[in-house]
Amino acid sequence: MDQKILSLAAEKTTDKLREFLQTLKDDDLANLVQNQAVKGRAAGALLRAIFKGFPCSEEAGALRRLKIYTCCIQLLESGDLHKEVASEIIGLLMLEVHSFPGPLLIELANEFVGAIKEGNLTNGKSLELLPIILTALATKKETVAYGKGELSGEECKKQLINTICSGRWNHQHVIQLTSMFKDVPLTAEELEFVVEKVLRMFSKLNLQEIPPLVYQLLVLSSKGSRKRVLEGIIAFFNKLDKQHNEEQSDDELLDLVTAPSGELRHVEGTVILHIVFAIKLDYELGRELLKHLKAGQQGDFRSNICPFSIALLLSVTRIQRFEEQVFDLLKSSVIKSFKDLQLLQGSKFLQNLVPQRYCVSNMILEVVKNSVHSWDHVTQGLVVLGFILMDSYGPKKILDGKTIETSSGLSRMPNQHACKLGANILLETFKIHEMIRQEILEQVLNRVVTRASSPISHFLDLLSDIIMCAPLVLQSCSSKVIEAFDYLSFLPLRTVQGLLKAVQPLLKVSMSMRDSLILVLRKAMFASQLDARKSAVAGFLLLLKNFKVLGSLSSSQCSQSIGVSQICVDVHSRYNSVANETFCLEIMDSLKRCLGQQADVRLMLYEGFYDVLRRNSQLANSVMQTLLSQLKQFYEPEPDVLPPLKLEACVLTQGDHISLQEPLDYLLCCIQHCLAWYKSRVMPLRQDEEEEEEEEDGFYQDLDDMLESITNRMIKSELEDFELDKSADFSQSTSIGIKNNICAILVMGVCEVLIEYNFSISNFSKNKFEEVLSLFMCYKKLSDILNEKAGKSKTKMANKTNDNFLSMKFVSDLLTALFRDSSQSHEESLSVLRSSNEFMRYAVNVALQKVQQLMETGHVSGPDGQNPEKVFQNLCDITRVLLWRYTSIPTSVEESGKKEKGKSISLLCLEGLQKILSVVQQFYQPKIHQFLRALDATDKEEEEVEASVTQRAAFQIRQFQRSMLNLLSSQEEDFNSKEALLLITVLSNLSKLLEPSSPQFVQMLSWTSKICKENSWEDASLCKGLMNLLFSLHVLYKSPVILLRDLSQDIHGHLGDIDQDVEVEKTNHFAVVNLKTAAPTVSLLVLSQAEKVLEEVDWLITRLKGQVSQEIIPEETSSQATLPNHPIEKAIIIQLGTLLTFFHELVQTALPSGSCVDTLLKDLCKMYTILTALVRYYLQVCQSPRGIPKNMEKLVKLSGSHLTPLCYSFISYVQNKKSKSLKYTGEKKKEKASAGATVMARVLRETKPIPNLIFAIEQYEKFLIHLSKRSKVNLMQHIKLSTSRDFKIKGNILDVVLREDEEDENEEGTASEQEGQNKEPAKKKKKK
Repeated sequence: MDQKILSLAAEKTTDKLREFLQTLKDDDLANLVQNQAVKGRAAGALLRAIFKGFPCSEEAGALRRLKIYTCCIQLLESGDLHKEVASEIIGLLMLEVHSFPGPLLIELANEFVGAIKEGNLTNGKSLELLPIILTALATKKETVAYGKGELSGEECKKQLINTICSGRWNHQHVIQLTSMFKDVPLTAEELEFVVEKVLRMFSKLNLQEIPPLVYQLLVLSSKGSRKRVLEGIIAFFNKLDKQHNEEQSDDELLDLVTAPSGELRHVEGTVILHIVFAIKLDYELGRELLKHLKAGQQGDFRSNICPFSIALLLSVTRIQRFEEQVFDLLKSSVIKSFKDLQLLQGSKFLQNLVPQRYCVSNMILEVVKNSVHSWDHVTQGLVVLGFILMDSYGPKKILDGKTIETSSGLSRMPNQHACKLGANILLETFKIHEMIRQEILEQVLNRVVTRASSPISHFLDLLSDIIMCAPLVLQSCSSKVIEAFDYLSFLPLRTVQGLLKAVQPLLKVSMSMRDSLILVLRKAMFASQLDARKSAVAGFLLLLKNFKVLGSLSSSQCSQSIGVSQICVDVHSRYNSVANETFCLEIMDSLKRCLGQQADVRLMLYEGFYDVLRRNSQLANSVMQTLLSQLKQFYEPEPDVLPPLKLEACVLTQGDHISLQEPLDYLLCCIQHCLAWYKSRVMPLRQDEEEEEEEEDGFYQDLDDMLESITNRMIKSELEDFELDKSADFSQSTSIGIKNNICAILVMGVCEVLIEYNFSISNFSKNKFEEVLSLFMCYKKLSDILNEKAGKSKTKMANKTNDNFLSMKFVSDLLTALFRDSSQSHEESLSVLRSSNEFMRYAVNVALQKVQQLMETGHVSGPDGQNPEKVFQNLCDITRVLLWRYTSIPTSVEESGKKEKGKSISLLCLEGLQKILSVVQQFYQPKIHQFLRALDATDKEEEEVEASVTQRAAFQIRQFQRSMLNLLSSQEEDFNSKEALLLITVLSNLSKLLEPSSPQFVQMLSWTSKICKENSWEDASLCKGLMNLLFSLHVLYKSPVILLRDLSQDIHGHLGDIDQDVEVEKTNHFAVVNLKTAAPTVSLLVLSQAEKVLEEVDWLITRLKGQVSQEIIPEETSSQATLPNHPIEKAIIIQLGTLLTFFHELVQTALPSGSCVDTLLKDLCKMYTILTALVRYYLQVCQSPRGIPKNMEKLVKLSGSHLTPLCYSFISYVQNKKSKSLKYTGEKKKEKASAGATVMARVLRETKPIPNLIFAIEQYEKFLIHLSKRSKVNLMQHIKLSTSRDFKIKGNILDVVLREDEEDENEEGTASEQEGQNKEPAKKKKKK
């Protein structure tokens, strides 16, 4: 039969073919086609013949065709056909679709729709036909019956697509259906239906099916809806990540067994690659991605910025066109996130309204963690981002090249956080990705070597962390480090020290690196630059500290732990120690040569020897012998010769140039510390070894005898013996003066060293303490002479004399002995020292200097000064003594006894406490609890339940509050404002440790408020301190707007009204506000606080606007969409309303000209700008059904009645003052031209903000009119439109002014007149 059909089809006419086909039943034909197709014979030819015999021009033919189509579709879905046969059949069916009439196309399409809905598709092969059917339908011009009505072809297609998208899809065919739509011509609306449907299907599919579906969706997005596609993909993976994290935290053990995270990360990685590939082909997609994520920055981060979107962005950086934009976006997101966090932490008002935000830094670090799953396309972006953050937000250079950046510090500033994040990204990436290690190390070293002038402490810290985490791994990169060593002699000393400290663990692992470093250091030792030689000394000392010689004591007190690298070194420690001994003695020989170099080089050596000894006790012999032979050069051996030291030999004279040759004070200091350490640590262990003891006794006994002899002779020596009495020349301009200054400082240093030496060996002997006091008197005489001479010559020697030689441990012991030692056996000897008030004041002063040094540099001079643990321990001891001394003997008691010049000891103790609290919060934040526990001197610590930081801080606060109340209750002439100011600073430091939600915090706030309400001082700085404390506490408890309103009423009452006829009713909310403090002190404080409140409100409005722009509201649901923001809107309106009453008071106040007026005008301008922003927000969300809230209407009414008119009055008041000032300037012009110019400049500066304010008011009114129109509420009814600010020329006044000008100019000389004309063209005009 099939042969007959084919032979009939070959004929020219189709009549016989038609007749034959009409005789066949539908089922027979279907079977025929089916058999042919399954056998793989000429099914295509048969179909062509059948279609030829059933032309669509006839209705019957079209219907028969339809049945054939249905049969073929079922055949294709059965999966029984060969690929080639199936493709041929589909091709034929596609070709013939367009000849179908409309109704049959709909019928055919409905069959597909039914199959999709019921899930009857088996392999989805026939779906290739659907796009052609829909396209054919869309091109039909005539209307077609569809459902109950008649629709055009295009509308039918829309209905069919709608039906397909609203039905259920079998998850097996989602990908094919999505792929099918890319061949259908879709309108924007239809595309949206399809995209939404596909995005909804994501959650129903297996993870492995997501990447191919995303690929099809991205292909589809080339037609449009790019933003929605990206939004959907990002939101889906964000949700998956959150679920995965929750599951992980719920059951970590289960997660380890099932480990789905790897699968999820691989899927995410593949999807990211698909998106990046799509962006390469379609840049519009990239632009949409950036636009979408930028919009998310304004509103709430959570929906847009998530680990997945960050990873996607980092991958997009590989496309050059988007690289810069993406890094800018990530950089701004990071810094914005930290700034927002800072803003939230500092304001209880914001904390109550806004939930804790997601921190972008955690998300980025999560991306680093996830990138371990073969996300190679992300790692390069991570490295670049890490360096961008470190370069952009690292420490900036400040005076003297010192950068106070400490890793343990309280880095609250967003910039510091961002820089730390950059370092963390690089460190974590380094740990995970082997491929990228070389590049990270190279870039860090490049920055260390090339940025000599700018601070690089953050890069050195990163380098140190990298090396500590993997010293063995870094052996492969040792060539990079060795290369960096070549630049050592050209780098600043601080950089060299940091770099060598960082690479030190590597030196233990890599012999080649150690050898190359030694070569470099040896060369540097003989370099012509002083800095290079200092670097060499620093390097050698570091090597000595860290390469232990066999038999050295274990130094548990080491300040720098060796960490991981120690593990691989200690395996061969016996061999190493023997090798190290030769190595260390070699270095000692090199260092001995330095003792003939400049003072700076020697000084470094003396400062480093103690640490070397402590870490490497076997080198004691060598070090002590070296120091002994050095001291002998400057020591007078004869016991009767005074003075005992050859000071002349310490000074180098080269022609007129005088300089220090030998820092004798540092040499003695080094000897004293080394000796003390040797006696306490080494001697007890050698008691049994008698032979050795005789050998060792030599140098230690010699040094002891020499120090004893120097002490005795120093006490006997008069200043004349040193040629440094009062008659000596100390001026800095003569060579003798300079030499005397150097000698005086050396003698003072020697006295200090001997004071510590004698105290430490005294064992509380009275004679020794008398010697200590005599040495101090020598020190004091010289110090007084130097200060007196410096005072006369107006030059400061402070920088030299500030560096004292007492160690922190000694200062702590000395203060404890002086103030806290109550044992009977010590009383008699200590009374010697206690009898001298000056000595006790000196001891406290030295403690203050040590704390100041710690504050500025992060460490102190002297032994263990670089060891944070030891320094902290000493700080605790010193604080305990100072606290006891201050609270036991108040200043008032001490000062009433005897009047002495300088500060009393109690006041110095208080100053010390204030500085220590700042230092502890800056450098020892994690140890605050330990610090407070150390201050609490109760012996019942074991019994007590462990008190919290808040409870301990509150206990200390109560002590200082008592002191403050005692001070306030004292007589006016006894009132010490310096002490009060220090107390306020101490209280504000301690209050930072209180938990803002605790009752102790509330008590502190109410106490401060009470003090401000009840006490009236006329001391501006004291008032400022108290008000700052009050505000800093208040903002953490609730918003300070009501407080500001009360203060503004007080200011208005004290300063009077701008209209002199108005009598202002005086309110007295806060006694601290009085005529002297109201302006400028309190006025400027309240204005700056109001500015902060305005910033918070502005932040909230921006956030609301961002959320509104992000919301997709296709239906009329805007009123529901903005309902969640209702509490925020209400809070904003209340804040602005209260601030409005605050400004209402201030604009009526007769403020003095200057900064107060200037700031008020600027803040008013800001107020109107923020009111305008709020109005614009309502314009954005306002739809007629909802309208605008009633309290917003009240706010607008209040601004119209209570603020705008008064602003104009205030402007007139300022301008009248200006014209008076100008008039006054005119009268005085002949007397004082320069004074007039300054008044003129001030007036111009003050009136500059006026035009800005007027513009802000007018903008506000303009947008109010827009809002009135849109909301159908007349908001302008309470607003009187602004006065016209145009000017008109009054002829009569102008003539008078011009005449006066001419008279003035005629009196001046012609030369100056010409000069004036050249400079001021305005005068030329007037002459005409």
